[in-house]
Amino acid sequence: MILLGSDYLVFELASGERVPCSAESIVGELIGGGSPACDAEVLEETVRAVFHYFRHDLAREAVTLEEFTRTLEQALRGLAQEMRSCGPRTGLERARSEDLLTLAHAAGGGELFFFAELRRAVQTQLRLTPARVRFCGLRACVKRLLGVRRWCPRCEALRERIVEYLRACVRAHASGECLLVVE
Repeated sequence: MILLGSDYLVFELASGERVPCSAESIVGELIGGGSPACDAEVLEETVRAVFHYFRHDLAREAVTLEEFTRTLEQALRGLAQEMRSCGPRTGLERARSEDLLTLAHAAGGGELFFFAELRRAVQTQLRLTPARVRFCGLRACVKRLLGVRRWCPRCEALRERIVEYLRACVRAHASGECLLVVE
């Protein structure tokens, strides 16, 4: 028997046939060359997450096509819902959830000014809702600050720095228990 790579899953088709596929091959089939690059990247990351879920979280090498499709659909729906929740807001809602990409634009795209803006945003949110601080758009913000189109190891490092900085700001400025949500 051939050892299956960690980035492959065996799909069990309705006909009984078993076909090994990688995340890239699934994305290629789904996109078909007609989707914008942004959608392709989001789709690729989501497919990789579903592959990881089956391979590592559930420790499975084989999955039915129906199971995979259902799980991918749930993940994409959840992602779409989260993206909608970070959409334009008004009044108090805007203060309760800050878009990190908007903060990066306001800071001129530089990391130095961005972290100062981030601290001010945490302080503002803590004044309005002291029990919860919420930020969304982390991925787009990181890519904007680094000036890259695709996720890379530098992005991972900056993402970790931003989350750690947010944690430190909340610990320093919160009076008591506070929930930090970063999406």
